[in-house]
Amino acid sequence: MPSPFTLHTPRYSDYDALVQIWEESVRATHDFLPQAYILLLREQVLRRYLDAVMLVCCKHRQRICGFAGVANGHVHMLFVAPAYRGQGVGKRLLHHATDELNADRLDVNEQNPQALGFYLHEGFEVVGRSETDGLGQPYPLLHMRLSPALPRGTT
Repeated sequence: MPSPFTLHTPRYSDYDALVQIWEESVRATHDFLPQAYILLLREQVLRRYLDAVMLVCCKHRQRICGFAGVANGHVHMLFVAPAYRGQGVGKRLLHHATDELNADRLDVNEQNPQALGFYLHEGFEVVGRSETDGLGQPYPLLHMRLSPALPRGTT
């Protein structure tokens, strides 16, 4: 049975939808971030981060339901709309990033155990840790690399 999800390159006109998915996803999974910081990051995503990566989005019936951003072999962002979590959207985006865009590294917030579990399940391993996030705030990051020795998840 073919997947109901299709991958596309988003256009600039899709940025508002991408930022909306980013914010909904962050609010659902990053409960450790204060409101003011989410708003600051939201502006950074819209004004800087989306243009700094190669973007791919996942659509279901013409509606964007998730997206990933890759640059220099690094998955810099992967976000799925909460209504689509657990349906294979994240896996489809991650496999595209690793198989087609040659990404084999990523960072994940240490305080986001669901994302960490997902990446571990998909064959990534923790290879380092930073005490702060990319903006120097006290939200530790785990640095991960795709392990050739670990099989990817089968579910």
